[in-house]
Amino acid sequence: MSGSTRGRLLVATPPLEDPHFDRSVVFMLEHRDDGAIGVIVNRPDPTVDDAIITAAGGPLHRWNDRLSQPAVVFAGGPVESTALMGIASGVPGDPDDALHVVGDIWSIDLSADPVMTAAGAAGVRIFRGYAGWGGGQLDAELASGAWIVVDATPDDVITDDPATLWRRVLARQHGRIAWLSAAPDDLTMN
Repeated sequence: MSGSTRGRLLVATPPLEDPHFDRSVVFMLEHRDDGAIGVIVNRPDPTVDDAIITAAGGPLHRWNDRLSQPAVVFAGGPVESTALMGIASGVPGDPDDALHVVGDIWSIDLSADPVMTAAGAAGVRIFRGYAGWGGGQLDAELASGAWIVVDATPDDVITDDPATLWRRVLARQHGRIAWLSAAPDDLTMN
């Protein structure tokens, strides 16, 4: 393993052939020898009906008042697309219902009481599915240049402007990496 990316961002280099990851920004929750897991933080999921979040008695209704803007479910990745995951920034009210990832960023248990779990959270985001890699798979992709690894901030992970996140994260980097932020959406137009 080349080094853990846990708590960092993977920024897709253009063009990444897989449509799930084209111009994506992935926040890494775990990266070990046996595999890696992260969530795509710049893809609101248009296939999730808002009623899932707002419906009384629905699985996410209790979290509705705590969601950061845009208050929608995000497409976390193509693996287990029916699984829901929560990420919070800030210190959770009940650390027993949260797993510390890095800095002020936590993975939270969505089945827990949001009043207790998210009491100190500055922001909460819900993801459907996740991005997953088998042992050595992510390391191979990193070695091939498919991803740029950069430090994450809470504002990256729970951004109110996901449409521009890919460009913003690249633009704040140094040297040639920053140049990628100006790449046209269609590289044949370059």
